[in-house]
Amino acid sequence: RIWNEELGKIRISGGTENDRHVFYTSLYRCLERPVCVSEDGRYFSVYDNKVHDDDGHAYYTDDWVWDSYRAAHPLRILLDAPKHTDMIRSFLRMAETDGRHCLPNFPEITGDSRRMNCNHGVSVMADAWCKGVRDFDLREAYAYAKNSVERKTLAPWSSAAPGWLDSFYMEKGYIPALYPGEKETVPEVNSWEKRQAVAVTLGTSYDQWCLSRMAAALGLEHEAEHYLDCSYNYRNLFNPQTSFFHPKDKEGKFIEPFDYRFSGGMGARDYYGENNAWVYRWDVQHNAGDLVELMGGTERVIADLDTMFDKTPTDFLWNAYYNHANEPVHHVPFLYNHLGQPWKTQKWSRFICDKAYKNKVEGLVGNEDVGQMSAWYVLAACGLYPVCPGDTRYEISSPVFEKTEIQVGEGNTFIIRANRNTPENTYIQSAKLN
Repeated sequence: RIWNEELGKIRISGGTENDRHVFYTSLYRCLERPVCVSEDGRYFSVYDNKVHDDDGHAYYTDDWVWDSYRAAHPLRILLDAPKHTDMIRSFLRMAETDGRHCLPNFPEITGDSRRMNCNHGVSVMADAWCKGVRDFDLREAYAYAKNSVERKTLAPWSSAAPGWLDSFYMEKGYIPALYPGEKETVPEVNSWEKRQAVAVTLGTSYDQWCLSRMAAALGLEHEAEHYLDCSYNYRNLFNPQTSFFHPKDKEGKFIEPFDYRFSGGMGARDYYGENNAWVYRWDVQHNAGDLVELMGGTERVIADLDTMFDKTPTDFLWNAYYNHANEPVHHVPFLYNHLGQPWKTQKWSRFICDKAYKNKVEGLVGNEDVGQMSAWYVLAACGLYPVCPGDTRYEISSPVFEKTEIQVGEGNTFIIRANRNTPENTYIQSAKLN
């Protein structure tokens, strides 16, 4: 009964039987995490090893925010804002009992494992607030969000205090990279995960944009302006000769020679993070317009996007171009909407829905990552996607189903109708609201 109520928050009509299996399997997987650990109004927190009253707001953990901020949290905002509020309050409780009062980056049942890079809990707070989910203390959330960026190191997979690398970023606006074979001397850097210099610079630029949104909502104009300036730090690693984000050394020189497919060691971790430069080329979710200008204008960017998709294998398994198997690329098909060619967003989102998600044991091209991989499908199949959490814009794409009914709370239903929709007839001729 409980699962039917949850899955019934989105009702679909049309599509193939396979599409319907994939859709509800995906929605089910989205709703598995994070995990509620409240029992009879109480929960145990590993952050202080104490049992607490939950005061009517269930306590959630096991949420891999590096992935889930992109689509899984925005989907939860649509489907169950009160439950999403409890998840946010859980983050704030974790920060309250954390020694440095920082939002968790990768909260698990055993605590914040600090996996991956950046501090995208900031995004979850900013996204909820801008979309009207506000039953939490924004001033408290903002304080913890600032601490997350400034009171612990930006080095991936590390809980160390800020060090030289962090001071360098705050002063110069980028994480400096090492040359191949150069010995690491910064103690807060995890020897296995490396600096991930470009990925951390780009991701922190986005996190600081989210901070600027929160500061503006609080009326903190000076801080909002400061973090908005910081949100342009991705420019510091843009190579105008190649139109890629390219690692620099501490003197400001680009690391050369460089291969945008293969440089950076295992998982490209010296410079990127589990993905190469082709993926991180587009990692400016918060300022697509500026990215287009940097890359040489609309026609040039369209050609580069076309090249990326043309080089991608049609099964979308792990690859060096559009690597749907890992999350930092998930917003890329929707960028064509910003470039005056929405039919390409429609083409590729439908194609990925069909080829990257299967009704079988090996049904996903990559790691589920606690719902993000499936949340992409659910939203894309509905014909929507939030490229930039923290903004209220949803990209429109081609729905998989003829009719989609989304219960968005308080008795309201958002209905998407796609007339004459078939697997072959996928392009939107016109769109009307209400």
